[in-house]
Amino acid sequence: MVYTIDPLKDARWTPFVHTHPHASIFHTRGWLDALRRTYGYRPVAFTTSDPGGPLSNALLFARVSSWLTGRRIVSLPFSDHCQPLFHSNDHLQDVLTYLQTETACQRWGYVEIRPVNGTMSGFHPVASYRMHRINLEPSLDEIFQTFDKDSVRRRICRAERAGLLEKHGQSEDLLGAFYKLLILTRRRHRLPPQPYVWFRNLVQSLGDAAEVRVAYTQEQQPIAAILNLRFKDALFYKYGCSDTRYKNLGAMPFLFWRAIQDAKGTGANEFDLGRSDEDNPGLVAFKDAWTKSACRLVYWRFPPSPAHHVRSGWAMRVARLLFAHLPNRALTTAGELVYPHMG
Repeated sequence: MVYTIDPLKDARWTPFVHTHPHASIFHTRGWLDALRRTYGYRPVAFTTSDPGGPLSNALLFARVSSWLTGRRIVSLPFSDHCQPLFHSNDHLQDVLTYLQTETACQRWGYVEIRPVNGTMSGFHPVASYRMHRINLEPSLDEIFQTFDKDSVRRRICRAERAGLLEKHGQSEDLLGAFYKLLILTRRRHRLPPQPYVWFRNLVQSLGDAAEVRVAYTQEQQPIAAILNLRFKDALFYKYGCSDTRYKNLGAMPFLFWRAIQDAKGTGANEFDLGRSDEDNPGLVAFKDAWTKSACRLVYWRFPPSPAHHVRSGWAMRVARLLFAHLPNRALTTAGELVYPHMG
């Protein structure tokens, strides 16, 4: 028997997530609440656990309903990965079979699962990425020596010699500096930025589990920023942005290293650098310079419908030309309009 639960209302959810060895920040109520508050996505989980007993397994999704891209359930929108939380393959298969049956009954366009690893029986691969992780268990000196000498270590030293300053926290000032740099970065990529309210909701919903780090010149000019998330003993890099006029100062490696130092000091043993498109060699090379611990991340879908990637097709090529020339206010408005349909 497969049961449906609401992770935001079921009292068993948080204790279950905090004790399951494969859970991540993307399973937490804070992340789910930010998705709901920003985009209206309603979370739902499927389990073989009886409602009257303890919760022992779950496959987590968010419902996406869009007049533009259709109805589907995704595990999870805007999340790099979301591992099914099961100890038994038989129980997982029960849920997968149930979802395949329910797809037609519920009139879902598709069901998408984004596991860290594993094959989803009956589902089809629709997208592939690279995922990098840094092992933080060795000493800081040992970790530093594993980084690429030219791409990372020298740039960190250059940033320190330049006297770059770093501030971190959850303040509105830091979030504002981060977002201005994000607009610059997304414009370079000819894409609209995510809505500002998404980042504000992340900070409000996750609290101390979300952290913004901004690098400044000695003249207090913000030149790079990252947004990291923390869950138990793992740190997650989620967003990064910079002003390329100051690229020679090494601000991004400087921020990564400061984040690693602080995470190591508070007991973290892993830094998840997230997913990278396999057709983005620049980003893959940047992360390869930090760690050789990379694996293939595969997304699975039933039925095998075409992927709804906004980067594909002639329409997106035209849109990117437009995005590159929009003023900031229009660009951010475009993001507010587009992202709810993308999950």
